[in-house]
Amino acid sequence: MRILLAEDDRIIADGLSRSLRKAGYAVDCAYTGIDADTALMTNVYDLVILDLGLPKLPGLDVLRRLRARKSSTPVLILTALDGIDDRVKGLDLGADDYMAKPFELPELEARVRALSRRSSGTARLIQCGLLTFDQTDRCAMVDGEMLDLSARELGLLEILLSRTKRLVSKDQLVDHLCGWGEEVSHNAIEVYIHRLRKKLEATGVNITTVRGLGYYLEKPAEETRP
Repeated sequence: MRILLAEDDRIIADGLSRSLRKAGYAVDCAYTGIDADTALMTNVYDLVILDLGLPKLPGLDVLRRLRARKSSTPVLILTALDGIDDRVKGLDLGADDYMAKPFELPELEARVRALSRRSSGTARLIQCGLLTFDQTDRCAMVDGEMLDLSARELGLLEILLSRTKRLVSKDQLVDHLCGWGEEVSHNAIEVYIHRLRKKLEATGVNITTVRGLGYYLEKPAEETRP
């Protein structure tokens, strides 16, 4: 899942982006409204966390331009402007949620998870054979026992589970897993896939490689029978 964080306070942006990346999200940071608007015109995001008090172009104008382009990307407004008029204006322009500063990281991360589930239309729990993926707690389990997966491996697994039996290219995996400034090569993707495949052996879930094209996740044989 790829997030655009539009926040001019670099201390807040750094702390929040670190926390989200640790949770397995790819995060791009924009520090001005113009940079945020440009990023939204040139990249595809699963979620936008938008400060209203951005320099050069106010956050509400960034939101207005986004919705004028018919984009349905979920937007979480994060701002020190917590008056009722500010909330109503942001929601009327098409924001999906609103949080006032100061905020608690666990609550913000929970709202991010809720918005991502709502936009994708997927359930909180994804079941595939013996494997269960919990999108709320961002963990994978086999028969109730937690799998030891890194943040990258969890991100890969979530992408593949959401596109079961559909081919996902290495470029698509990089785009969803990595933010600006993060150098992840196709070779690194191969390493992550190899590690994840080994850890999924006991689940009956298989990651199939289509050489030169990408990967897709196969459900266990008993689930694919007519």
